Amino acid sequence: MSDAHSDKTPGLSADEEQEISHNQPPRAAVLHEIIRAQGDQELERTLAALWWSALAAGLSMGLSLMAMGLFYARLPEGDSAQVIASLGYCAGFLAVILARQQLFTENTLTAVLPVMTTPTLGNLGRLLRLWSVVLLGNMAGTLLVSWVMLELPIFDSKADVAFLEIGRKVMHNDISQMFAKGIISGWMIATMVWMIPAMENAKIWIILLITYMMALGDFTHIVVGSVEVSYLVWAGDETWQAFLFEFALPTLAGNIIGGSFIFALISHAQVRSDSGKPPSKLLKEANQNNDRQEPHL
Repeated sequence: MSDAHSDKTPGLSADEEQEISHNQPPRAAVLHEIIRAQGDQELERTLAALWWSALAAGLSMGLSLMAMGLFYARLPEGDSAQVIASLGYCAGFLAVILARQQLFTENTLTAVLPVMTTPTLGNLGRLLRLWSVVLLGNMAGTLLVSWVMLELPIFDSKADVAFLEIGRKVMHNDISQMFAKGIISGWMIATMVWMIPAMENAKIWIILLITYMMALGDFTHIVVGSVEVSYLVWAGDETWQAFLFEFALPTLAGNIIGGSFIFALISHAQVRSDSGKPPSKLLKEANQNNDRQEPHL
């Protein structure tokens, strides 16, 4: 068997070899441990901290509807309008993720990995506690911001009409479409969460790419969609019954399946099958990866 060192480029100094090692992308197991550690921290947060952070995230998600509506109100009608206006969809996600607020669909990955790593009733209880508080906080924030957008004299009539049309477009989906598109949306958010630790310096571009594609594909998202559909309800265009049974429940189920039972489960199975290192070793590698991605000022 040949020596592995014989395959290296000759003439490299020790510093150069170290630089090469530092520029290697982190292994999947390291990404798994970074996200698992983050999820474990979230599971330990107090109810009050989770609630206020989730409420803030729901309010911030109103930026997506605001931005899209303002784009549509000032663009000529046609397919090209969606290509441009979909950029507005990214606004809420940028605000929530960069401000480190609690978004339910992020937690379908981060908070699930600790449970998959150590599947105990205690961890399952912590997960359900986190999901319940974050989802309620997100929904409260979205209902409040949509009411404010409708009732306060903030926007012109063109923007008001655009907000209504955006919500109506969501409700054109039947229950099966809400569910199926929700699966894709949940999977895309989980993919985004998985990608960010590997390319921390490109975080903004990753968020923009993934959420822009979600908007172009009209995929359903429980938090953004709650702003859009609740605006219709406050305006008398839809009922709370339709909001809950035709939009919220099928979309929520799809988001959870896409983020937790597809992406998180497959990613966890990959790492369990591929990694022979203990969690402490993976965490050490994860911390080293974060250190070398931290910008030096």
